[in-house]
Amino acid sequence: MGGSKDRADLRRVREALPPSVADLLTRYERHLRLERGLSEHTVLAYVGDMTSLLGFLTGAGDDEPTRLGVALKDGFPALDSAGQEPPEVGNRRPGECGAQDGPEVLAGLDITALRAWLADQRARGAGRTTLARRSAAARTFTAWAKRVGVLESDPGARLVAPRAHRVLPTVLAPAEAAEVMRASASGAAEADPQGLRDHAILELLYATGVRVSELCGLDVADVDFAARVVRVLGKGGKERVVPFGIPAETALKVWLGAGRPALFSAVGKADPVALFLGIRGRRIDPRAVRRIVHDAVGSVPGAADMGPHGLRHTAATHLLEGGADLRSVQELLGHATLATTQLYTHVTVEWLKAIHDRAHPRAR
Repeated sequence: MGGSKDRADLRRVREALPPSVADLLTRYERHLRLERGLSEHTVLAYVGDMTSLLGFLTGAGDDEPTRLGVALKDGFPALDSAGQEPPEVGNRRPGECGAQDGPEVLAGLDITALRAWLADQRARGAGRTTLARRSAAARTFTAWAKRVGVLESDPGARLVAPRAHRVLPTVLAPAEAAEVMRASASGAAEADPQGLRDHAILELLYATGVRVSELCGLDVADVDFAARVVRVLGKGGKERVVPFGIPAETALKVWLGAGRPALFSAVGKADPVALFLGIRGRRIDPRAVRRIVHDAVGSVPGAADMGPHGLRHTAATHLLEGGADLRSVQELLGHATLATTQLYTHVTVEWLKAIHDRAHPRAR
């Protein structure tokens, strides 16, 4: 599920939560943002998932009361011989956890309730990857709730998430990536400030593989031309240094020397520190960067449609195909674990076969 309708539904559910439950959710959101330092995207996703869970638990925003405390079979409520839900499970009856005003409603948050919530999400069309993420969000929330004393035990520790499908990322071939950069450079040749900016953005995204949020957060001072590196603030507030090549260096210097000053003076008042500016002079928005990448890639015949994350996948794949080791690519991309980086090894199977054919004496 996704889109503006789902966001509107979650807002409606959050507004309907009992006041003290809503306050608890606000405390949790503050914990994610300030104490754990998670990215805004991750915070919104986790808080949205927990809004859904708490709405399910309290019945907030539903036309009919939520029925909790029922036994599950294969993730769905089990029925008795008469085809009815059992009248009582443990010390609770179905529907007993209504829209109560207070965190005491979380007394109904046990492993049965978590599984019932996930079963409801699956019935509404959530896929395995979404369910895996929501399971992770639930485990994070229940662990925090136990730590701050809201829950006596941590039911999320017993929650087994469905294994998410590992979808191979779509990437550009090296020739397609080169064509995207050439097309972008031709647009920059007209010396239009936006064209110079867009070319610098594309070159830097492909050269470094940074996330779109990381790129938008860059300041002019984060670029070190002497060392040809850029200082990036990644997920969890972790800083890393990522190198870039001569094409990106050239595009950045032209943008900073001609494009940015022209845009700066045209708008009268602009962000004095942001590396990339929008047309109104403020720090560029991720949505604008996505449009820039979509338009640039779409101008190359046969290239798969993609956004900034597709260029990140492309950069990682081309690094591995060029001989970079996984640990180095992990560091460059800012992955917390090597398992995330290993996804890209699946993309390079054909390249590995070609290397094997050329190098191994028994390949043929």
